[in-house]
Amino acid sequence: MTSVLIVDGANVVGARPDGWWKDRAGAAARLHEQLLVADIEYDVVVLVLEGQAKGGVRAGKDAHVRTVHAAKDGDTTILAEARKATERVADKGGRVVVVTADRALDARVHGVGATTLSPTWLLARL
Repeated sequence: MTSVLIVDGANVVGARPDGWWKDRAGAAARLHEQLLVADIEYDVVVLVLEGQAKGGVRAGKDAHVRTVHAAKDGDTTILAEARKATERVADKGGRVVVVTADRALDARVHGVGATTLSPTWLLARL
């Protein structure tokens, strides 16, 4: 069974009042590094970055973490990633979980068969 965790980078970074707004690229890089070493029970982690945060991590795969740069807004990219992942793992008994605090996005990803967890859930594991 394959499990996929899709991370709304902007939401997770924004959940910590640590000065991330002064260096969005640096905050994204720190999140990426934490995801690489985190002890979480997912086979694949997809980190979606948008705006200035994209400057902190190159798009592509590092170990089990794949970074995706949103062409426009992060929500559209997150939804597309959730849809693709659900199509790949649904018939194999897998699961797709999106980490976000965005209520509108939450409803949209449930519509494609994914579930959601809050940024605080992920931050507690980093």
